Amino acid sequence: METIYALASARGKSGVAVIRISGPASWTAVGRLVGALPTPRVASLRRLALAGEVLDEALVLLFEETRSFTGEAAAELQIHGSLATTAAVLRALGGMTELRLAEPGEFTRRSLENGRMDLAEVEGLADLIEAETEAQRKQALRVLTGAMRAQCDLWRADIVRAMALLEATIDFADEDVPIDVGPEVMALLDGVRATLGRHLAGTGAAERVREGFEVAIIGRPNVGKSTLLNALAGREAAITSEVAGTTRDVIEVRMEIAGLPVTLLDTAGLRETDDMVERIGVERARARSQGADLRVALVEGSEQPDGFGEGEAILVRAKADLATGPVPGDGIAVSGRTGAGLDQLVAEIGRRLGVMSAPAGLLTRERHLTAALRATEELDLALRSLSDGAGQSELAADHLRRAVRALDSLIGRVDVEDLLDEIFARFCIGK
Repeated sequence: METIYALASARGKSGVAVIRISGPASWTAVGRLVGALPTPRVASLRRLALAGEVLDEALVLLFEETRSFTGEAAAELQIHGSLATTAAVLRALGGMTELRLAEPGEFTRRSLENGRMDLAEVEGLADLIEAETEAQRKQALRVLTGAMRAQCDLWRADIVRAMALLEATIDFADEDVPIDVGPEVMALLDGVRATLGRHLAGTGAAERVREGFEVAIIGRPNVGKSTLLNALAGREAAITSEVAGTTRDVIEVRMEIAGLPVTLLDTAGLRETDDMVERIGVERARARSQGADLRVALVEGSEQPDGFGEGEAILVRAKADLATGPVPGDGIAVSGRTGAGLDQLVAEIGRRLGVMSAPAGLLTRERHLTAALRATEELDLALRSLSDGAGQSELAADHLRRAVRALDSLIGRVDVEDLLDEIFARFCIGK
């Protein structure tokens, strides 16, 4: 096993930079820099020097194989975070023949290979690193801290218990089994099937939390869509003009609403037009808004949002600052220029998206969905075999073995080798 090293903190100037080393020669390499090694897992101040040249003063941490992130002997150097200091220490480590620079995600991959993490936890860690909102952080942390493994172990235990009961009936097929195991087997499998179904139903919501919701602002030309987008974004993201048809393409702004990742879409004004370019923009606006999770239907005065299509929408009456009296009709009255009503609109967007995200479960990726669906299909086949009557126990048991294998692949126990390179390629170096 090679010993690897890398900068684990962000690149650039910082108060502290962290360099991680992992592998059989990690402590030896640190010893060449500091001399006397500190007690493992006790942060100790040491002077880093090589060939008589002082590099920095740093906090040094050593970790034994059984108590490190990677599951092998490891060390961390917490140095001053100047560009020059970081470069000097990395250069010193790079000059040691027993060390090499880590590849993207290699520390985490070693943690997986050494049994310190399962594949679902690895994916949770990747999502936590990428998390931009509170909802993403909480969802990723649940997976990282082993919630999926714990759930899979519960499912697995119930299926294995059902298999054991069926095997007993197969082994004693020529004898009278004193207890009818059928009801218990069916109850176990029905329970697993029900909880799997709930998690499958929440897959779309979990993926939306991970990837983000889309909220499209739609309405007639010059109704104030771009002004509203800029007000919500807090910056000039879209060009505003009194000339109808200024917005020709969909403009996107990423932001956080109620802890959820949201992409706001400013679309072209919906109207019939002879301008070829504007007509393309209108067609794109209709298509994109129909595919959005939520739409803000912007109207002016007493106008009704006719022709905006079907789907989840919030009715908003624009240009409230120009109204001389109460804004007529239903909906939320807002002004993109003065900010009036924006808090109410943001709260309503957050409320509706919160309802959409509520069913989110542990299955956050396409890989999870595929494995869970495969397990569900095998459970259904097993239940069908058992319902067909006597003589189907062996077939049912085989389907249950396949269901267990599908669940094992969910957390990386089997059938995932071809996925590892793709998964770890998305990690940064040093993680």
